[in-house]
Amino acid sequence: MNLAEELRALLGNEAVSDEAAELQAHGGDKWIANHPPDVVVFATSTEQVSRLLRFASERKIPVTARGAGYGYVGSCVPVRGGIALSLMRMNRIKEINFADAVAVVEPGVITADLQEKAREQKLFYPPDPASQKDCTIGGNIATNAGGPRCLKYGVTRNYVIGLEVVLASGEVLRTGGRVHKNKTGFNLIGLFVGSEGMLGVVTEITLRLLPLPPARATLSASFATMRETAATVQAIFQAGFLPSTLEIADQYTLEAARRDKGVSHVPSGSAHLLVDVDGQVETVRSEAAALEKLISSRNPNSLVTATAEADCENLWALRRDFSNSLRATGLTKLNEDVVVPRSHLVELIEFAELLQKRSGFPIACFGHAGDGNIHVNIMVGNYEDPAVQKKVGQTLDELFQQVLAWGGVITGEHGIGLAKKRWWPEATSEVAREAHRAIKNALDPAGILNPGKFLD
Repeated sequence: MNLAEELRALLGNEAVSDEAAELQAHGGDKWIANHPPDVVVFATSTEQVSRLLRFASERKIPVTARGAGYGYVGSCVPVRGGIALSLMRMNRIKEINFADAVAVVEPGVITADLQEKAREQKLFYPPDPASQKDCTIGGNIATNAGGPRCLKYGVTRNYVIGLEVVLASGEVLRTGGRVHKNKTGFNLIGLFVGSEGMLGVVTEITLRLLPLPPARATLSASFATMRETAATVQAIFQAGFLPSTLEIADQYTLEAARRDKGVSHVPSGSAHLLVDVDGQVETVRSEAAALEKLISSRNPNSLVTATAEADCENLWALRRDFSNSLRATGLTKLNEDVVVPRSHLVELIEFAELLQKRSGFPIACFGHAGDGNIHVNIMVGNYEDPAVQKKVGQTLDELFQQVLAWGGVITGEHGIGLAKKRWWPEATSEVAREAHRAIKNALDPAGILNPGKFLD
């Protein structure tokens, strides 16, 4: 009896596939690597996941859990083969409770679907990764996903208050609950959120929700240079504002959008600034007017303010399509989600321009200026060429070394996965790496959960 047959006997025929197309589809994410598993398991319950992991642990078979496969660093690539565990069928929103201000969901729930259901009850789930219409809550938890709104509202970890996790042994751990404050023992929730599927498989999540802000305004401005745009970001903070989002984009990104979407959809100028404020109606009206005055004083090429939800979303459509517009260039887009202290924002933009000249690769910068998390996209042609790959590696060496020298980090929301595995030792101390390994060995002594990633 082969592995697929054993798993069918254990979990049922509908839960298991070893068809070539399914294996290929579950071998990668949005990064370039793909390694098909030996078999795919589609879980529908915690009990199934528990049985599977108990079986895999006894046999020492690798298990790589995955959601929708919208990660950017190869975190869910089953590089050691074995079992790809899909959680996409565990997609129920079990509860949204206004009185407790919580949602209880399974890991396969699409992030935007949860946001929509919460809005129907005048509740708000703030984390908003760019792929929110496609990515899952479970995937967001694996990487501690952020998004534009994390400037004001924080990242995924700030909203997870309860978890059900199946450990490598098959044991089911429940930690936290539906209360908004809890100091009962260690923060195990914080341990699992961001662990990239290497410590356990999350099967149920309790999320903290907020009251839905009744009003919102979006300001879209363009400038002649990124330096002017970044300086305007600092001026907004100096004036005492805390917008929900502060996004910037450079000339290459805007030109790609113009080619993809048409000139009329993209503001003039070589740099873009997008600002959101939300809250009570009078507060938003007042803040939007003050921000409009501040930005106007800095001589933008263009400035548009929207206060109706549909108009705000029209302004945001450009930002949400930046990645697709860059892919439409036909070049391979290597998205590096570096973070620098905010005081180094202008230097990061200027360094990227210098790196573009030195390497010969076009580099597109856009992202979350408010918290220093800029997506530095290295655009590569003929990536299959080993010589080109070597040059890309050298370019990334320069980028990461400079970011680390400024006290920054090499990933803010995508994770390490495979893409940044080579730089893991540079980005951490030996003491930190030993602590990671000790935790991994305690929770997964056989090393079956998502092996081959940065801890190996």
